[in-house]
Amino acid sequence: MSEKSSNSSGSDEDVDPESGQPVELGGVLSKWTNYIHGWQDRWVVLKNNTLSYYKSEDEREYGCRGSLCLSKAIITPHEFDECRFDISVNDSVWYLRAEDPEHRLQWIDSIELHKAESGYGSESSLRRHGSMLSLTSAASGFSATSTSSFKGHSLPEKLAEMETFRDILCRQVDTLQKYFDSCADGVSKDEFQRDRVVEEDEDDFPSSTRPDGDCLYNNGSKEKLFPAANPKGMNGIDFKGEAITFKATTAGILSTLSHCIELMVKREDSWQKRLDKELEKRRRVEDAYKLALSELKKKSHYGGPDYEEGPNSLIKEDEFFDAVEAALDRQDKIEEQCQSDKVRKPRLTPVPPGDTYSTIGTHRFAEQPHSYFSLFSAALVSASDVHRFSLQVEEVVQNHMTYSLQDMGGDANWQLVVEEGEMKVYRREVEENGIVLDPLKATHAVKGVTGHELCHYFWDTDVRNDWETTIENFNVVEALSDNAVIVYQTHKRVWPASQRDVLYLSAIRKILATNESDPDTWLVCNFSVDHNNAQPTNRCVRAKINVAMICQTLVSPPEGNKEISRDNILCKITYVANVNPGGWAPASVLRAVAKREYPKFLKRFTGYVQEKTSGKPILF
Repeated sequence: MSEKSSNSSGSDEDVDPESGQPVELGGVLSKWTNYIHGWQDRWVVLKNNTLSYYKSEDEREYGCRGSLCLSKAIITPHEFDECRFDISVNDSVWYLRAEDPEHRLQWIDSIELHKAESGYGSESSLRRHGSMLSLTSAASGFSATSTSSFKGHSLPEKLAEMETFRDILCRQVDTLQKYFDSCADGVSKDEFQRDRVVEEDEDDFPSSTRPDGDCLYNNGSKEKLFPAANPKGMNGIDFKGEAITFKATTAGILSTLSHCIELMVKREDSWQKRLDKELEKRRRVEDAYKLALSELKKKSHYGGPDYEEGPNSLIKEDEFFDAVEAALDRQDKIEEQCQSDKVRKPRLTPVPPGDTYSTIGTHRFAEQPHSYFSLFSAALVSASDVHRFSLQVEEVVQNHMTYSLQDMGGDANWQLVVEEGEMKVYRREVEENGIVLDPLKATHAVKGVTGHELCHYFWDTDVRNDWETTIENFNVVEALSDNAVIVYQTHKRVWPASQRDVLYLSAIRKILATNESDPDTWLVCNFSVDHNNAQPTNRCVRAKINVAMICQTLVSPPEGNKEISRDNILCKITYVANVNPGGWAPASVLRAVAKREYPKFLKRFTGYVQEKTSGKPILF
């Protein structure tokens, strides 16, 4: 994935020197679309505090497919994926991946820069509002601080503050007292000096006395009027007494305030209980709100990449199981609906001219007719079945014939997990590096069909979609011979599990019995191989398989010379599956799905073969 950007983030060059605004950024990022299509490349543009995306750079002229305003956006770098970052605005979340960690950092820095320059409290917005706002804020800062400083303190702290204020006030009163004392001393000295001047002037100048007792002194063109000494004048005021009174008054005020605070302390316990109750109510409301908000976000983002199968998945194991089970239930309902539609609208298949099923009967002493199946079976055992995987096929066949047909009665490692009539399913729990590799073995007995017929329908790719409901698509990569093909198939995704694909070689064999009393054995083995035309992709998790369908036909002789009918035949089935699913699905989920799906598969497949062979000649 290539990424083209119009600028580089994280430097001064991101800001336009003229307008002071961050410049535009554009490039290719991978965006999570949904759990079906996964990550898709999109052209993403960051401009004017808005993040928009387009399907490609060429389609910008047709308008964006979505956009986010970054004013309240939350940018979260992923904890484990070094290239991924998430952007959330309320309930909307974009999951994005850059080409490498450097590009991710570039995008995050640019988005944060746009976000920082978009709000009212940003540096550029404050510059635009001018200096008067700062002056006003500075003028009102002191009053706001002085009032808010008294909030949030306990009553003991308030008492300590009051004691501090009292000490300060007492020191101030003492200072004032000293000032008043010095003023009184200065007035006394001035009065004494004036009296001396007056006495000296009385000897040199005449004086006259006014009726009110004041003396008038004449000195040329000037007149000086000196008031008579008054014992109640300035030097008669007791400044020290006034200071003591002021100090006592303020002390009384502070004492009264302290008494009020003491009364408040006595009631603090009841108030504290009320406050605790209110805080508890608020805490419960906040917890309920957070829980509801998280559930809402969880539901809205439940299909995101963090909730699908993976080593760091956020989905819990029980939620994973519930989601898988619900998806399988939906598939079952769809399958039932399709089956009911087929019953209402049966498809009439024309009989080919060479098909002798409907025209020629089969007798145990009669010569077998040369039908399509008989000609086909002759090719299956031909000696021309040689290809580059021949030795590997023979080794797998021999291993299955040696170990898969062994009785499990005396092996304590095998656990019987399902028993329905003739069908029994056994499992042996095996884990390797946290991945479930449980071998599974199922035994079943089906009336009215032969081992050749069961193995043919299990092997034939032309009818695979008629009975297999878990496959999304498949194709034959290479036909190695008449009875060996390499098949690639993808299975339907069951969210939140990742989609699986399988590349395997499928071969069919007839194993002749060494003892005349033993029945012949038909076997189909499917085991994983590699092929240049079907390499693993990031879209699917490649599973590894080693599966075998082993069938033996038992015939009960009919009475007299009657022909062998399907009522006289019974097919013993041994189905063995060794599957490595890969990925990170929980072990409990894989075991629960296997326990549920394998019996359903056997019943569905055997019922399909019984339906297809009903009324047709028996193919031994």
